[in-house]
Amino acid sequence: MTSTATHKLPMILTEIEVVEAQRLSPNFVRVVFAADELADLGVDGKLYDQRIKVIFPNAAGELASFEGADESWFTTWMDIPEDERGTMRTYTIRELRGTGADTRLVVDFVLHLAEGATGPGSTWASQAKVGDRLVILAPRRGQFFGGIEFDPGTCTNLLLVGDETAVPAVASILEHLAPSMRGTVFLEVPVTADIQDLKGPEGVRVVWLPRNGQAHGVPTIVAVREHFGLEATVELAPEDAVDPDLWETPTHSSSGEQIASTQVVGHDLAGIYAWIAGESRVVTTLRRALVKELEVDRSQVCFMGYWRHGVAMRS
Repeated sequence: MTSTATHKLPMILTEIEVVEAQRLSPNFVRVVFAADELADLGVDGKLYDQRIKVIFPNAAGELASFEGADESWFTTWMDIPEDERGTMRTYTIRELRGTGADTRLVVDFVLHLAEGATGPGSTWASQAKVGDRLVILAPRRGQFFGGIEFDPGTCTNLLLVGDETAVPAVASILEHLAPSMRGTVFLEVPVTADIQDLKGPEGVRVVWLPRNGQAHGVPTIVAVREHFGLEATVELAPEDAVDPDLWETPTHSSSGEQIASTQVVGHDLAGIYAWIAGESRVVTTLRRALVKELEVDRSQVCFMGYWRHGVAMRS
């Protein structure tokens, strides 16, 4: 196997090759990749929701070359005409298998068939076969890369919420949790057949919410509100209230708001940590429920807009 790679960079920027492609369910495809440089892929700790960048081939099926790339690689790549350079998207490492030359990278792709989406990721994954190649940008062990947002600190009561785009991240988080962790997981998927058998601590309850024709986000909003004893209403946040770059963690806010702990001692939810990801308008609605209605401290929440209805995803 050949591998187009460079060791001049603190991260891994290399071509990877499909060695296995499996249709897990109507809307999920699992792809296993191999490449020599994957032997160096990893982080100094647990992977949790580790994100990577994936560059798909252009319309002609060609990949941009990163042979000999240096720190200017992104500018150089962006200088290539858009229809020639391919498309970059963000995915989660579902699993790393093996070590050394036998290291395999597992990525679960969502096909978005229910929404009729035909983006580059969905299109590529629906046709993926052994021998196909992509380019990844991923963490090199021993070097800072970022891309992990799950950070519950000392909290031992978890709330994990996501739609189908967050299932791979939640699945990885669950597998890396300490056995003593407790909490509840709500996962919304397009249809019942998309439900997966996930591994995690016995004290963490996983609730699957297949839409089966319902509007996106409705099952999740109802389930989360009922979980906290709130009225089970479904009133989405106004479109103009949705941050187009919605990404809020205990240390970062995409809106530029300063995040400072104002936690009230004795609050019923003082020990909870909420990690919520998916469609931006739904995530915004859930953020309002937790932060505004329940007054959960913002240092205890992580809200991420992975995508937005009607808006093309960016890298």
